[in-house]
Amino acid sequence: MDLFLENKEGKKGINRVFVAGLAVAALVIAGAIYLLSFRPPIEVQTAKILEGSFSEGSPEFAELNKDIIISTDDKTVQSPMATGKISMFISGKIRNKGTRTINVLEVNVAVVTQFNDVIRERRILVVPVQQAVLGPNQIIPITLTLDGFDKSDDRANIRWKVTAIKAEK
Repeated sequence: MDLFLENKEGKKGINRVFVAGLAVAALVIAGAIYLLSFRPPIEVQTAKILEGSFSEGSPEFAELNKDIIISTDDKTVQSPMATGKISMFISGKIRNKGTRTINVLEVNVAVVTQFNDVIRERRILVVPVQQAVLGPNQIIPITLTLDGFDKSDDRANIRWKVTAIKAEK
């Protein structure tokens, strides 16, 4: 029993395995940061995806846009934040009622007043970011967040608008 309670003085120092592990972790993190620095910014990636897509005003856009139906779900929620602002979680569905497969689809979502004045809006790239393609008669559920509303804001309605579209031929 005395051996158990006996104070054993051992070699005190730095654990070499721990230091080696920290060095390896630091190298891995530095390597990951180095590799990520070569990725282009998200704006450049989005512009590259939208290359060749049709926007409002072109006849191809009008033809493709008539086959896209966007509806807001009943699941839209308004939530107060700690800063006193209000955040909206907007849910909707995008349906392709046409016969062509959509490769690129960018949508603008806006919260408007009862007089159709835009309070906040956001553009999102739905296809190919959330789903690779939107086939004929296919539906994509979509959810996004809009932050920074005041309590006094008249959040009367949500407007969806297709801003860019590209389809297979």
